[in-house]
Amino acid sequence: GDAIDEGVALYFPGPSSFTGESILELQGHGGMVVLDRLVQRCVELGARLARPGEFSERAFFNDKMDLAQAEAIADLIDASSVEAARSAVRSMQGEFSRLINVLVEQMIQVRIFVEAAIDFPEEEIDFLQDKALVVNLDQLAADLEKVLAQAQQGAILRDGLTVVLAGRPNAGKSSLLNALAGNNAAIVTSVPGTTRDVLRERITLGGLPLNIIDTAGLRDSDNEIEQEGVRRAWKEIAGADQILFLADATETPNPNLKDLWPEYFQLYPGSTQAVTLLLNKIDLSGHSPGMIDATTIAISAKDKSGFDALGLHLQTTIGYLGHAEGLFSARRRHLVALQNASTLVQNGIQQLKG
Repeated sequence: GDAIDEGVALYFPGPSSFTGESILELQGHGGMVVLDRLVQRCVELGARLARPGEFSERAFFNDKMDLAQAEAIADLIDASSVEAARSAVRSMQGEFSRLINVLVEQMIQVRIFVEAAIDFPEEEIDFLQDKALVVNLDQLAADLEKVLAQAQQGAILRDGLTVVLAGRPNAGKSSLLNALAGNNAAIVTSVPGTTRDVLRERITLGGLPLNIIDTAGLRDSDNEIEQEGVRRAWKEIAGADQILFLADATETPNPNLKDLWPEYFQLYPGSTQAVTLLLNKIDLSGHSPGMIDATTIAISAKDKSGFDALGLHLQTTIGYLGHAEGLFSARRRHLVALQNASTLVQNGIQQLKG
């Protein structure tokens, strides 16, 4: 019978609440002990703990939001940058869904001509030759491309770019990971082969979320543990969006990626992966920092020289536009659906004009 806390009870009658159902919200003064006691007492009186995401699920089933909006709530919670959070909020507020609904309406206008041609083949009017049909299709194709471009940026902000650091032992991979992460995430010594396992750090570089993966040095070894580390390194390399192959600038007179890493090009001769050569330790070699050519950058993990060029290169490689307006959160399946729709519309345009 003792009081737990003094707080506020807010009643949200359905269907105007977040979930569309009547909700009672209890607000206390905070603190885990007080909140735990409050929740425990509610359970004793017949309530139960909500499942993860259950309020959003109820809102979805009660038509208070669509699936894209419900997923955007999870994206907002998991956002790793301000830009990612902003794009998730736009999707949560229905911006993505609104654009898709506009595209659907445009598609319906196109279908009117197609179905008329099917339903009334005996009519003298050739509905498919109507100039309005071509105009509508062209506009639909342009709008699809615009939404697809925005969705691609949203997917980048949501998923980030998976970047694998590869190279021979002692090339400075772990030092680069620590420099990018801003902390000593990896052990760094002068002993080759110090890194044996895969290390992961999630960082933000110029608003672009990066999943940085440090791997074991690539070399032949009789050591069973090191062999496993190399095997895991190749597994991460195979699934990377971007590979940064590090080489010691003091030992690399000819910075040619294919000469420095022939094993990769033998294993993946037709690979379309983005692979960039990083000439590290230029603080010792005397190289000027920055881009040497389109796929080679001179950097120093010690003093961070060349990092601006590296960040810009990663953004350019993935097509990240930075602080673009109107971005919304999107997922891979959204991109696939938009790409398929764009392809079909283009096929229709070619058939009409062909």
